[in-house]
Amino acid sequence: MTAPAQVCVARIGAAHGVRGAVKLWTFTEDPFAVKRYGPLSTKDGTRKFEIASAREAKDHLVAQFRGIATRDEAERLNGLELYVPRDKLPAADEDEYYHADLIGLAAVTTTEELLGRVVAIHNFGAGDILEIAPPQGATMLLPFTNAVVPTVDIAGGRVLIELPQEVEGDGPEAG
Repeated sequence: MTAPAQVCVARIGAAHGVRGAVKLWTFTEDPFAVKRYGPLSTKDGTRKFEIASAREAKDHLVAQFRGIATRDEAERLNGLELYVPRDKLPAADEDEYYHADLIGLAAVTTTEELLGRVVAIHNFGAGDILEIAPPQGATMLLPFTNAVVPTVDIAGGRVLIELPQEVEGDGPEAG
């Protein structure tokens, strides 16, 4: 399995002030690491951004990008996700991985049944959720917990899924 070409490391938020600064939410362990990765780009690679300065705010950074000098320019960036090439990131420790490394892995049950492929990882505030696309039918969402996903095997190209067992007597047929 080849590593993803790029990884999302930040998202631009609202403009901050009148001189082109923006709120910047980073997805790195050290928020200021985004400055060390070189130019950040949009997912399609058509736009590149270099951080000229950044300072810590309450739960984000306030960043100034080179070439962005007005509030109007900054407002047009709101919502953009910023990416870096995967090889610019530090290697993950053993038993750790980047979420981007999971995209495309086979999702297999403990009985070796193929459920599908991991197509996304979401977080709606209560923890990570794996989105798995089966060979046919609608995608399924599973909590990304040690109980449901006991094994991630990047080298083997799969994640092991422990499906909950139905308890006898539960359900509408129980009398």
